[in-house]
Amino acid sequence: MADLELVQGTLDFLVLRTLNWGPQHGFGVAKWIRRVTDDRLQIEDGALYPALHRMEQKGWISSTWEITENRRKAKVYALTAKGRRQLTVQTTAWDGYVEAVRQIITASSGRPEATARG
Repeated sequence: MADLELVQGTLDFLVLRTLNWGPQHGFGVAKWIRRVTDDRLQIEDGALYPALHRMEQKGWISSTWEITENRRKAKVYALTAKGRRQLTVQTTAWDGYVEAVRQIITASSGRPEATARG
């Protein structure tokens, strides 16, 4: 199967959805997304950590420093009330987007009608 690339603007939604299950450190967020998608989506650190920082600045997530089970210090991120509201907004938008794409994929009509050029 071909590698899937994230559609522009998808990363915030995926991170918010991941944190909806509970607080997690950045590595855990990336690992959960990989696991749930059977390794079809892999989030690079160079994209993930700037996104986490951006979402924290917007107030969608908060962070605290904690000691992990491996006795390492890690920043743990949690969804805020504002983040939960944003997740609801983005879920509704994505549901509409997915349905629109599904309609195109399953369209029974043939070629698009020609348009007049002006």
